Amino acid sequence: MFLSPEILISQYKKGIFPMSDSTDDPYIYWVDPEERGLIKLDDFKFSNSLKKLIKKNAYSIEVNKNFKKVINFCAKNKSRESSWINNQIIENYYKLFIIGKAKSIECYEGNNLVGGLYGVSVGRIFCGESMFSLKKNTSKISLVYLVAFLKEGGYKFIDTQFYSDHLKQFGTKKVSRREYLEILDKNIDTQKKFPTKLKKNILDYFQ
Repeated sequence: MFLSPEILISQYKKGIFPMSDSTDDPYIYWVDPEERGLIKLDDFKFSNSLKKLIKKNAYSIEVNKNFKKVINFCAKNKSRESSWINNQIIENYYKLFIIGKAKSIECYEGNNLVGGLYGVSVGRIFCGESMFSLKKNTSKISLVYLVAFLKEGGYKFIDTQFYSDHLKQFGTKKVSRREYLEILDKNIDTQKKFPTKLKKNILDYFQ
């Protein structure tokens, strides 16, 4: 099947998202998990060691500065044997970015992009797609900043799509398809504006 921004948004509103079998596979298929991961922003947590790293201000964070580079780094993530992000996905999520539906959080060391993530804004839910790190913990730092931006913008949840032990450390809970669709239905019609600046210090959002 082939994608378009309109198809993507309509499927996200049904709780469905696309994947491909590999980077080189031209086709996609739709995923509708029986169980998925969900972070309630008020329940988000992270380690003291990550908090100390953020306090050092060794990295700078940007929003939507280089979406295409972020999604390409995610597609070529060296920590995975293969990627579910093919060219069709890259092209259409970039189109979503152009119309303001897809967002990226980017972590820089000087002028070098060293970590980040991207996802899609659906009502008061941010549907996280993928993240990458070229330096240790830079994807985690990006996630912390994402939560701060979402709190600033009045969002309520991050949909992590799948549940994993790695995501559990951040307060991710496992929910059924039925539970997720109920949450989606209650939060889908209130579209929030994704902020580009934080009004407070990053760690003040987690007190």
